[in-house]
Amino acid sequence: MHRREFLHPKQLAGAAAQVLDLARELRSLERELADDAVLLRFSRPAMATTFEVIFPFGAKSAQSLADAALDEIDRFEAQLTVYREESEVSRLNAQAGNAPVVVEEKLFQLLARAQHLHGQTEGAFDIAVGALIKAWGFYRRQGCVPSKAERAAALCNSGMHHVRLDPDRRTVAIDKPGVEINLGSIGKGYALDQAVGQLHRQGRVHSMLIHGGHSSVFALGHEPGSRDGWSIGLLDPDDPAKRLAVLRLHNRGLGASAATYQHFLHEGRQLGHILDPRTGWPADGMRLAAVTAPTAAEADALATAFFILGVQRAQQYCETHPRIGAVLLPDAANARLVVLGCARTEIVKPD
Repeated sequence: MHRREFLHPKQLAGAAAQVLDLARELRSLERELADDAVLLRFSRPAMATTFEVIFPFGAKSAQSLADAALDEIDRFEAQLTVYREESEVSRLNAQAGNAPVVVEEKLFQLLARAQHLHGQTEGAFDIAVGALIKAWGFYRRQGCVPSKAERAAALCNSGMHHVRLDPDRRTVAIDKPGVEINLGSIGKGYALDQAVGQLHRQGRVHSMLIHGGHSSVFALGHEPGSRDGWSIGLLDPDDPAKRLAVLRLHNRGLGASAATYQHFLHEGRQLGHILDPRTGWPADGMRLAAVTAPTAAEADALATAFFILGVQRAQQYCETHPRIGAVLLPDAANARLVVLGCARTEIVKPD
């Protein structure tokens, strides 16, 4: 399925709502543009959501550029997905527990970046959690509480400390059979970065917005009528009629994590799909974590990490990483937004 549409911006939020069943996180971000702006909008399903490329009206070769960007996303989905046995990551999971596996150069770079972020976030960001995701039923979108023994076994078979990267040979080894890599917490943002980078390197694009389900976004250049980047509305994940703030991004990525994406109730408690790899339990204490960063991949990864780490640790991270910004909404009665790092200058209209 490949849809090409020419929409006035007033219609964007309504059209986006049609894919809420794929990702409720999508509701946390709403495009907000000037009333007189006209955009060219191209979309395609991928990675269990809908990716969309938006150009200012009149952009040259917009259709071919959008196709090139979306083709790039398709290519990376085929490489990164764990839902296809023939993907490179599935092959890696199947073989790396027995012997080191040589992987494609960009995939190795992504794994190395994930390993670095794992260390920087005290283990809160971890891609080697496939066993935990399966134990909690989120692999098949059928959330359930595993038994104590099942959770202990899954936790034992999870963690980046089991993954060995050899940059000289470009190989990946897993020192414990049963450990599986799942790139769901960084893959969409990474695909966006690669799509934008390909077009930008060709010098053919100066202004575009591209997103994957609205929880992963990259803004290049400026929206029509603005010199301050692209404006993106941040909505309350539990009350989409309530706008929390508006962010203005220029050559920046945005990632958002909220437990409303996948969750279930257990003994009166809402358990979401964002798992704390250090405990083996769903993270709690946060309703929304949105991060702005130089790349969409970094924003995606840190949004997950900050959701798990909480406000204090996120603040410490932003203080030592000046190019990172965050907007956090704690899960507490009458909680107010917490704005950290460079996001303070990117917010233009908080409520």
